[in-house]
Amino acid sequence: MSWNAVPTDSRGRQQSYSDAAVQACLTLEILLGLPLRQATGFVASLLELSGLGWSVPDFSTPSRRQKTLNVTIPYSF
Repeated sequence: MSWNAVPTDSRGRQQSYSDAAVQACLTLEILLGLPLRQATGFVASLLELSGLGWSVPDFSTPSRRQKTLNVTIPYSF
């Protein structure tokens, strides 16, 4: 799993974050019941506490890409 996107040979601007990075934000949004802006802030806090130094997708990136990604969380109550 890579946090940054792999460059492609297609035209247009290259993606900065991998699907896994966007799915991490969207998964926490669903699991914790947070608005997307708070979920990305939570991910930023987790990465800062872990000392990884990775950048976090801003709110608009997961918002746009959630239309094409399918986030399913298999759990039952």
